[in-house]
Amino acid sequence: MTSSSSIAQLQKIIERHFASGPAAIGDPAAMIAFQSLRAALEAGEIRAASPDPASPTGWRVNAWVKQGILLGFRLGVLQELPSGGLSFIDKHTYPARHFGPADGVRIVPGGSSIRSGAFVASGVVCMPPMYINTGAYVDEGTMVDSHALVGSCAQIGKRVHLSAAAQIGGVLEPINASPVVIEDDVLVGGNCGVYEGAIVRKGAVLAAGTILTRGTPVFDLVNGTILRATDELPLIIPADAVVVPGSRAVTKGNGQQWGLSLYAAVIVKYRDDKTSLSTALEDLLR
Repeated sequence: MTSSSSIAQLQKIIERHFASGPAAIGDPAAMIAFQSLRAALEAGEIRAASPDPASPTGWRVNAWVKQGILLGFRLGVLQELPSGGLSFIDKHTYPARHFGPADGVRIVPGGSSIRSGAFVASGVVCMPPMYINTGAYVDEGTMVDSHALVGSCAQIGKRVHLSAAAQIGGVLEPINASPVVIEDDVLVGGNCGVYEGAIVRKGAVLAAGTILTRGTPVFDLVNGTILRATDELPLIIPADAVVVPGSRAVTKGNGQQWGLSLYAAVIVKYRDDKTSLSTALEDLLR
């Protein structure tokens, strides 16, 4: 499936079966459509969200793709899914993916798993244990480090480093909502969490322990602004921003009296050549 016409045709079929609700269960045509969608996801021919310069966020959500992923859960039945001598019980529509040397994906032994319906490009390195969920898109040269999670429909760019225990949330529902997007050349530090459709622009650095959600205020010390999500837009971290975990004082009521502070993310600088040196170790590990 490479032509735009065949993708458009698949979209119509998926939308029809998704709209039919429980009637799709047991329908061979619905299963064939889902399997076509899953194969196209794994090949990177379709995505849950795509770059779109005309969009305010730079990304377009492909709601029909999310519908197709949800359709797969609806059609699936619980089944034993053996993998590498281990046994798992899950929907039969979403077994673990298997790779060969020709795929160019390095999966180091030690308990990692990539679910079917996820795209993982050549040159990606997976350090154990890590997990990539269905609908996710992980582009060339990215490293997914130990205990890192790439959630369903999350979009990960080229040459991204997801450090140990980084959690990239996926947004499968609601189907119109933008998934988490990590653009090219981003460094996500250890124990970071990026959730609820946040977008991290190209070249940004998230220091260890940084948490980003729709409700997280980000204080840009360089430009003197406060970045927040709105009703229309998710939280967006600017390109090349260096973000660290910080706090802000509670200035009212008991919080002030007790000297409490709340979590906040802080942009302390924008990336330069010196900051980029901190990622040089990645090249030695690939």
